[in-house]
Amino acid sequence: MFQIHKTLKMSFEGFSQRTIVPDNLKTGVISHKKFEPILNQSYREMADYYNTVIVPARVKSPKDKGSVEGSVGYISRQIIAALRNIQCFSLEELNEAIIEKVNELNGMPFQKRPGSRRSIYNEEEKSFMSPLPAKAYRPAEWRVAKVQKNYHVQIEYINYSVPFEYLQKEVDVRLTKELVEIYYKEMRIASHKRIHGVQGQYSTNPNHMPDSHREYFNHTPESMRKWAEEIGHYTTLLINHILKNNVEKQALNQLMALKNIRKNTSAVAIEEACKTVLSVSIAPNIQLLKEVIKRQKEMNQRNTTSYLNEEATQDYGFTRGAKYFGGLNNVK
Repeated sequence: MFQIHKTLKMSFEGFSQRTIVPDNLKTGVISHKKFEPILNQSYREMADYYNTVIVPARVKSPKDKGSVEGSVGYISRQIIAALRNIQCFSLEELNEAIIEKVNELNGMPFQKRPGSRRSIYNEEEKSFMSPLPAKAYRPAEWRVAKVQKNYHVQIEYINYSVPFEYLQKEVDVRLTKELVEIYYKEMRIASHKRIHGVQGQYSTNPNHMPDSHREYFNHTPESMRKWAEEIGHYTTLLINHILKNNVEKQALNQLMALKNIRKNTSAVAIEEACKTVLSVSIAPNIQLLKEVIKRQKEMNQRNTTSYLNEEATQDYGFTRGAKYFGGLNNVK
């Protein structure tokens, strides 16, 4: 593809034609229906990249490209025959020789009309050409894959994530040397930098995960320290102690339990419990913290019940006795 880009740049002075009328070759045109030909995916992408429309010639209609057919024999005589005795040791060298002959041919004056192919191109055609992109087109490979239950697709034994909503769906995967793009019904749902090397690697976008998985994925020592700082000083001390005195994975599992406790316990209660645990134990842990929080809740519940009972038995003087209605003498 780089060579095609280089040839276009040299032959058309950095421009490409807006329309190409090729034969119905199977490598480029999968099928040619009456109103809409189906092109090879890579062929169509290349045309889109160069801002060119592919319009295959109609079946059994040689007049669609009659001028091209006539030019084939002329080019064979003027270029291919002229280079028959030249030895080239690389494709680049051969292309340079061909381009030189093409430029000579384009500059030759017409025999029966004024001007040359070059002058006709500059005067009539150049204004309709499209400028070439800065970089040459890089062909892509397309594959079909099924999204696994871990919301990844496997390409060459490397795993790439997609949004978990597409579990068990068949997707189209576009591969280039640097990029992996994943499409579902012609809509791109994910893209990753392509991984080369050791098989079994994962490229995972956290945004593709379910909430529960994302929470576990983001559960790191740094995130736990940041979370603890929001609770308070003693919570931070306890978490640092657990991380320091346990294997990282084991410590993170314990701290996940602490985050679950936070769902039903206030930050003030957790901070107070951490302070108590650090003061009474030389080996504080989450299990001991749970017991302290449980006893705190029981104590608070007993205090609340006792207070309510006391309130219910206290005489507030709201009862109106006999004196209020005229004294005891009036009571019969």
